[in-house]
Amino acid sequence: MRRGKVTALAVSAAALSVGVAAAVGPAGSAAATSAAAAASTVAISPSVVHPMGVMSTPSQANCLKYGSYRCLTPGQVEDAYNLPPLYHHGVTGKGETIVIVDSFGSPTIKHDLGVFDKQFGLPAPPSLKVITPSGKIPKWNKNNSDMTGWGGETTLDVEYAHAIAPGANILLVETPVSETEGVTGFPQIVEAENYVLKHHLGDVISQSFSATEQTFSGGLAQINKYHLRSAYQTAAKEKNGPTVLAASGDSGVADVELNGSTYYTHRVTSWPDSDPLVTGVGGTELVAGKHGTFTSVAWNDTYNKNLGDGTVPYATGGGLSMLFKRPPYQNGVKNVVGAARGVPDVSMSGSCSAPVFTYQSFPQAGTPAGWYPTCGTSEATPEFAGIVALADQVAGHALGVINPTLYRLSSEHARGVVPVTSGDNTVTFVQNKKTYTIKGFPARAGYSLDDGVGTVNAWYLAYELAGKTPPK
Repeated sequence: MRRGKVTALAVSAAALSVGVAAAVGPAGSAAATSAAAAASTVAISPSVVHPMGVMSTPSQANCLKYGSYRCLTPGQVEDAYNLPPLYHHGVTGKGETIVIVDSFGSPTIKHDLGVFDKQFGLPAPPSLKVITPSGKIPKWNKNNSDMTGWGGETTLDVEYAHAIAPGANILLVETPVSETEGVTGFPQIVEAENYVLKHHLGDVISQSFSATEQTFSGGLAQINKYHLRSAYQTAAKEKNGPTVLAASGDSGVADVELNGSTYYTHRVTSWPDSDPLVTGVGGTELVAGKHGTFTSVAWNDTYNKNLGDGTVPYATGGGLSMLFKRPPYQNGVKNVVGAARGVPDVSMSGSCSAPVFTYQSFPQAGTPAGWYPTCGTSEATPEFAGIVALADQVAGHALGVINPTLYRLSSEHARGVVPVTSGDNTVTFVQNKKTYTIKGFPARAGYSLDDGVGTVNAWYLAYELAGKTPPK
């Protein structure tokens, strides 16, 4: 797991450096073992960070006292994206299922979601189910930072997908492997997602993890050889199939090398958010205005004295893919992306200057149960999964690959797509006693390589994605 300095940033599941065996097959099967041995490992990273320690109560006073942060409640996030009018019209995600995929999961997630809901006045989801289609989850080990890191990731994913779409079902898909002697869990992730697709269990799939593209030593040929895209390809081919999302990462235009502890010193981006069949989700900062309003700017905490202070890259991931060419839906923004696939596609709240409250109680060495302000593109991704679930309800079916629609709506200046025009994802960090600055990309109207087409006004976007007009 990539860890920040303990005094500066308590990382829950940020940038987990687990080698990913590029193979597909039943967990523990001979095919999976053989393919894993033949493939190069890559680093795959959940993207969730805790900018301060635990709190007994989720209060703004505590956020200011312990970290000088302006923390956000679910209600404030809902207001920022103009969600209350949808709820008023009965659009809550009812009848839809959000699929969340995480290694190990959390043994206390049902209890923790109940505490979260009670605190913030949210209804319980119609259903919160946990399945383990790729094998039994190992016994919880509170001393295993890898396992507890994924526990924090699971907590954030479930609580904020539910906060955005409170009427949607939640299906938590846990996988049993994260890292074992360098041969690790992406085969199980692929297997689990294919199981979900085969049995038609969900409408939107949220993935809060990514791997730096350069860690695939064999490039796209390696990904294809071991069928790592198989779930995305299946989802895209299915009529009214589920929409697949992935986080764009938390290191700006830098990202970790295979060792998980050092950064590339040139621009890189990550996969699967760079996959043309996946919607890549970046991060913004919600800046409070008057009368409960918010403005979105590109998330960049690299120079925040309470976090990176110019020594650690904390910013929304984004850039140009080295694996994929520009997909047709990005032809209208080729002046920005050139011949490459650009990421992300869209952005939601993820800033560590304005983190959200989560509640977790799973056993973790040295860490008590309580409220944790949390941030990262792992926040943004389940939030956008909630938006998609709302649009699915409006449409009456899952929407499949939504990227062509997003870019069309952006080009038409649709009211549901809100431009992000301030900030960038340039990062500075110290590595081997040398300071590096990796120049990122500026936010801009239309499309940018830090926030995609922008962020959302959910009241309009839920209807626009569904091809309908909001009621008056």
